[in-house]
Amino acid sequence: MFNPISGSKAAPLADGFTTRPTLQGSFGMSASTHWLATATSQAVLERDGNAFDAAVAAAFVLHVVEPHLNGPGGDLVALFATSTVSDPMVLVGQGHAPRGATVEHFTAEGLDHVPGAGALAAAVPGAVVSWLWLLAEHGTWELPDVLAYAIHYAERGHAIVPRLARVLATVEDLFREHWPSSWRLWMPDGRLPQPHEVITNSDYATTLRRLIAAGAGAATRKGRIGAAREAWQRGFVASAAADFTARPHRHSSGRDHAGVIRVEDFADFEPTVEHAATLEFRGVTVAKTGLWGQGPVLLQALAILDHFDDRFLDPATADGIHTITEAVKLAMADREAHYGHLDADEADRVLTRLLSPGYAEQRAAMIGARASMAFRPGDIGHASFRPPLVEASPMAAGAGLGEPTVQRSGETRGDTCHLDVVDRHGNIISATPSGGWLQSSPAIPGLGFCLGTRLQMTWLDPAAPSRLEPGRRPRTTLTPTLLLRDGEPVAALGTPGGDQQDQWQLLYLLRTLVFGQTPQQAIDAPAFHTTAVPSSFWPRTWTPGGLVVEERVGTPVVEELIGRGHAVTLSDPWSLGRLSCVSRDPARGQLQAAANARGAQGYAAGR
Repeated sequence: MFNPISGSKAAPLADGFTTRPTLQGSFGMSASTHWLATATSQAVLERDGNAFDAAVAAAFVLHVVEPHLNGPGGDLVALFATSTVSDPMVLVGQGHAPRGATVEHFTAEGLDHVPGAGALAAAVPGAVVSWLWLLAEHGTWELPDVLAYAIHYAERGHAIVPRLARVLATVEDLFREHWPSSWRLWMPDGRLPQPHEVITNSDYATTLRRLIAAGAGAATRKGRIGAAREAWQRGFVASAAADFTARPHRHSSGRDHAGVIRVEDFADFEPTVEHAATLEFRGVTVAKTGLWGQGPVLLQALAILDHFDDRFLDPATADGIHTITEAVKLAMADREAHYGHLDADEADRVLTRLLSPGYAEQRAAMIGARASMAFRPGDIGHASFRPPLVEASPMAAGAGLGEPTVQRSGETRGDTCHLDVVDRHGNIISATPSGGWLQSSPAIPGLGFCLGTRLQMTWLDPAAPSRLEPGRRPRTTLTPTLLLRDGEPVAALGTPGGDQQDQWQLLYLLRTLVFGQTPQQAIDAPAFHTTAVPSSFWPRTWTPGGLVVEERVGTPVVEELIGRGHAVTLSDPWSLGRLSCVSRDPARGQLQAAANARGAQGYAAGR
């Protein structure tokens, strides 16, 4: 099979096994973390919608069918290229801190961290407004047609996936005792829904119908979509959310606090589009977010690993796992020290230094034969920040938390969604929606969703580049990827996973670009990630030397990693990562797609 990403024939796995085929076709390809979103996306393509129409329709379906992983009150980051402009662009759907979200207010509330659950941690919602912007600017469909799929599943119902049932079981007592609006929405019969039971969300269906109705009188398609945005940002949605979350309610701090988001904060948000940060690796341009996201971690890791022979890049061997892990730890340390929503000039200077060949060579030289237990950010001639280094305890995270995707034990919990679409015209998009999980904060009566908790990624320290400050974005973990060859987009990929997102994507890139595996082979192969980095999520702990590996890597490899000093945690054989991808070969007119089988939830479709 030809691999459009590596530009060569794919190398077969030793046993030839994959959970699914890598799909091939020439019309259109879709992939996501839930089969209903994938089916929705493909249905739009079949009805002559383009990749952006398809992505928006699928995204609103994900609000309904994966409410424990994302919601309308959350955020999104997308990378895309159009059939006429191949430059990779970043859609910044990450909201900023509200005007009242100051360090002084949080410390006056007796907090030393931004809570991990509760509306005090809410950034301004960016997801819905950003999806509507994308539809207006690059889509072709009318809003009622795009939202019809989500309305159908919200009104007619969808089967609960087992992970959603487990999340609801975790927060059952929290909802009953402290968040009665969430109890009424998610336990409508006064009981816990069971796996595969069909549930509805009529409140969200009503919200979507009201958005459609808001634009009914406008003269143009863009005008109708713009009126829906207005109803969200300055109308009934903003008003209901601000009024409700201003009431004190239980947070992950164990105390009650009121949210600080107001109607004017909703109105402040404007989605933006910016050029991607890029790096050349093995003949491919890898495109990511800027420093306000964690995307440059992947670029830094690739730059470091480019200084090693291929035998040290193989994710199936102890040599490879060790080298890759140590490179990621160095890049992640730089994330903590230097990343954040910086001024444009400062961001350019910092990113240029972090991705410079000389700096990558210095960092590569720091990787030795044994696992480092140290936190080692680099000196780039720029002020750096050292976060509090608090070691993780074996205690389970508190109820209401959506992150991290993978606990320190390796158990997958879930936090985020992902979708990829490519059409026959050459439009391509990779998007990672997240935030606003049903366990984030109390459900807003009548709207069918809650606000997110992205501000937990900020520090209450004015010296931090990712500090809490009104108008500044939190340093998000959402990090989709676009790949280009000879200036032409050839692949879109990504995964849920919080701090693990770029780590799992790194494994995919090494397997496809260095070792020539097909997309499905690379997705199915055993995964691993390090936890030797301060978590982006409350309570912001780390595990020195921590390394979580799927036990499929094999006992000899695990024993060698332990011998090198890694603090290894074995995870279930098929538990790490939910990666999906689509790809295109411009010269041959062929498209491909693949999706993760872990959790029996993600699917690819196409023809």
